[in-house]
Amino acid sequence: MAGISKITSLEPIPRPSVADQVFDTLYEQIVWLELPPETRLSEIEVARALDVSRQPVRDAFFRLSKLGFLVIRPQRATTVSQISIRAVREATFVRTALEVEVLRHACDTLTPGDFDELEDNLRQQKEAVAANDRSGFHKLDDVFHQTICELIGHPFAWRIIRESKAHMDRVRLLSLSFGSHGALEDHVKLLAALQAGDKAETEALIRAHLGRIHDQLGRIRAEHPQYFADEDEG
Repeated sequence: MAGISKITSLEPIPRPSVADQVFDTLYEQIVWLELPPETRLSEIEVARALDVSRQPVRDAFFRLSKLGFLVIRPQRATTVSQISIRAVREATFVRTALEVEVLRHACDTLTPGDFDELEDNLRQQKEAVAANDRSGFHKLDDVFHQTICELIGHPFAWRIIRESKAHMDRVRLLSLSFGSHGALEDHVKLLAALQAGDKAETEALIRAHLGRIHDQLGRIRAEHPQYFADEDEG
């Protein structure tokens, strides 16, 4: 009976609210360009499509606008924001700082079993690249970096990285039409440096890996000019 009493005294596990679920759905569709820049969104139509009331949609719209993914103007249509190169650069800066520290810690803590798990992920990445499965590769890319955070005992680091890198992701997805092989090669080299415990090399590799997006921005913007905001890149 004591055991039952202890169990029933636990706080209930929180479940995602309807607003959270609407936010997650729209967030993924925006990041994955299923809702490309300049797409018009209506609270009524989104609520109808997701079979929810308008209030959670309104809440989700507000959260997405605070992140810079929606442009809400009074008496005008709400639209998906264009890609801001400034926001991409800021996201890259934050992500690089976090991942450098994650990898320094990983050099000291990863075990042979951990490397087996990461090698299995790389095998799947190779299969995705061979099949020209860009979406699948992008997800495995995320899992690779997320797994390292979790294996070193800092899953919260990935949560912060995931939130900060969203503006990178829209550009990353566009880059995979020509950059997936290079990204895969980066991951292979990164795992080898981790296995060698070479902190200097892992830092150099992750900086080059994440910084590659800046070298690709010109080509991506030239191929998809309608997706990008007209701004001073300063």
